[in-house]
Parts: sequence; structure tokens; C-alpha cells
Amino acid sequence: MIDIGSRTDHLEKLLGDPWDTGNPAGFAATVAADERQEAAAAAESALDDFGLHAEFVPRTLGGRLERLDHMVELMRSVYRRDSALGLGRAGQLLPTVNVWTAGSPEQRRAAADVLLDNRRITCAVHELAHGNDIGASSFAAERVDGALRLTGRKESISNFDRADALVVLARTGASAGPRSHSLLFFGADLLDPERVRVLPRFRSVGMRGLRLGGMAADGLDVPESALLGAEGTGIDTVVRAFQLTRMVFPAMSTAVLDTALRVTLHHTRRRTLYGRRAAAIPMVRTTLAEAFADLLVCEALSRAATRGLQLTPHAGSVHAPAVKYLVAGMLTDAVERLSTVMGSEFYRRDGEHAVFQKLARDIKPVAFAHIARAACLSALLPQMPSLLGRSRRDPADAPDALFAAEAELPELDLPGLRSAA
Repeated sequence: MIDIGSRTDHLEKLLGDPWDTGNPAGFAATVAADERQEAAAAAESALDDFGLHAEFVPRTLGGRLERLDHMVELMRSVYRRDSALGLGRAGQLLPTVNVWTAGSPEQRRAAADVLLDNRRITCAVHELAHGNDIGASSFAAERVDGALRLTGRKESISNFDRADALVVLARTGASAGPRSHSLLFFGADLLDPERVRVLPRFRSVGMRGLRLGGMAADGLDVPESALLGAEGTGIDTVVRAFQLTRMVFPAMSTAVLDTALRVTLHHTRRRTLYGRRAAAIPMVRTTLAEAFADLLVCEALSRAATRGLQLTPHAGSVHAPAVKYLVAGMLTDAVERLSTVMGSEFYRRDGEHAVFQKLARDIKPVAFAHIARAACLSALLPQMPSLLGRSRRDPADAPDALFAAEAELPELDLPGLRSAA
């Protein structure tokens, strides 16, 4: 397999110089596509030519996924240009981490084949009425005549109209509790139009290029073989598997701040105020330096955490919400501060810096999409007393490889992740 550095260089060349106004995958094309509420077609084609979805498939199944820190670094090349495009592709992790965690060999093979063929799988876990409280999800799967009959709504599904398969969280138990829900994995060809109504696409402030839609099922039958893992284990699987995504999505989003900082530098080095370059004004210099420092902190924490999921997987339930809470907050705050330096240029939807207003809108969901920062605190705080007690009884240093970029990492063990440290 080609090494990560060569793969990243190849992807950068395919996507081209983002500042080149003639580049169909550059900033100008990205902003124009955003106005149409879509991703740049040339960028989509470049990612297909690269075979990007193979980056989300474990090597044991024919893909390229070996190390999370390498996958994040490669995806930053996409996020630097268009985070909506990046999330639309990296969103393949949301359904597939559940398949890699709890799926049978046949289900894992089927999911891998979809992605390796440049097709898509989508994920329907959350419901607008319940937000992060997935245990309250009302979308139901009832056993009827040897099948599972689906009823309910899932409103926030990315790429639903383009998916070839779905992973769905459904209530399979009447009583409340952690065993009340199950995951299902099935092909989109089972979506009988007589039983499934496609809900209108959401119009959003940011991430306009991300196709968000939904479905309303009314008596849709899928085979019992669609169960992903044992019945009643859906919430446990989601809680464990999503430790990965709650780390990597904020980690990839550091590239948005990277680009925002570059655009702000580009502007302030050319802007003259009070007889000198704007970049030389002390307040501007301070804001730029603080944003750069925040970027370094976010990158360092994210890199250590993604490496930690392979080195110390038992601590993933602590590291994941910590990364999501801290990194998401720092990224949104830093971009907001940079917007004050951009001044009126921040509001423009045309011109060479028009991409900044898109960045400022697109960074916002990192704080609430997938899981909100407040929910991360709710997941993190109950674990603190036991962690404190353990550290007093048996203190241990972090593995040396955690902070050594070139150190070898053990194989990613998603089934071995724990719900709590």
C-alpha cells in the first residue's frame, strides 16, 4: 500500500491550488457551488478518482485504514478546501464504524464492497425530536411474519438520496433502558416507495453543500438478517463506535481554522490601514498569533487522542468527549475572532476572500453536529471520580508512542472499545 505521505501529496495534486480562480475544485468554485447549495462537481470527481472511500475501510477488508491519525491528516486536505465536501465524504464513517464494530463477517464485507466501489452508506441514528438522547428515539422495528417492520421518522440523514445502504437505529423493545434499541444494516433497494416517504432536504445556514434529508417509514419490511449485532445492543454499539467519530470530525475540522488563518493573513498582508499593512497592527498581530496557537493546540490534542484510541482504547470514552468539547469550542472561537480582523471583508460573498464567510458558517456545526458539546460534558463528568481514584491507586505514564509521530501503533480494535473507562 502507498504510504500516507505519498497518498496525501497525490490528493493535493488532484485537488489543485485552492487560490487558483480557474481551478474547478478551488475556493472560487467552492463558493459558487455553495451558493447553489451543492459541492463543487470537479472536487467530487477528484475524490472519486482518488478512491477516497477506501480510506475508511480497514486494510483487512481491502481498504487503506490502518491509523486514525493518518486518515485525519489526509482528510484535512479536503476540509481545507471545503468542509461540507469533507464531511459529506468522511460521514461514511458514521454508519461504517458501527459495522466494523458489531457487524458479522458478511456485513463487514458488504459494507466494504460498497465503499470500495465509490458508493455511499448513510447513517440514521438521531431524531430531531430527541437530539442527543438517542435512547429516546421512537423510530421502531417490530417483528412481523419473520421480518422487521419499520415505522417512524429520521429527519437528519446526510446523502440519503445518494446512499446505496443504510445503518439505522430503531427501537426494538417496548420498555426504556439500554437494551431497548437495535441497529439495522440494509440496502437502499429495500426502501419501497409505497412505504417510505422522502422528507424535504433541510436548508441550512452553513454546510450548504451537505445534502441533508430524511425519511418517514410506514410499515417498511426488512429481513431479520438486517440486524447489526445482537438485538438490543444498538445503543451500546453506537456509544462505543462513535468514540472514533467524535474524535476524528473535530480533528479534521482543524483544517477549517487553518484555511481561515491563511485567508486572514492573505487579506491583512495586502490591506493598508493608518499608513501601514494591517498585519503590522499590534491588535491584528495578537489575534493572528492567538489563532495560530489555538490551531496548534487543537492539532496536538487531536493527534494524541486519535493515536490513543489505538494505544489505549480503554480510555476512548474519556478522550472522545474531551476532544469534541475542547477542540470544537476553540475552533469556533478562533474563527470568530479572525472574522473581526477581516472586518467588512468577512461579509463578502464575492471577491478573492469570499471563502471566509463560508468558513465562518461551516465551522459552527462542529460544536453541535453528531453530539453537542454539552452532551460531551455529560458523558465525561460521571467518569471523573473513578478515573481519579484509579490514578491515585495505580498511577501510570502515558505510552511513549502516544506523542511519537513515527512510532508504530497496534491495530485498531473497534469491537474492543468500552462504553466507560
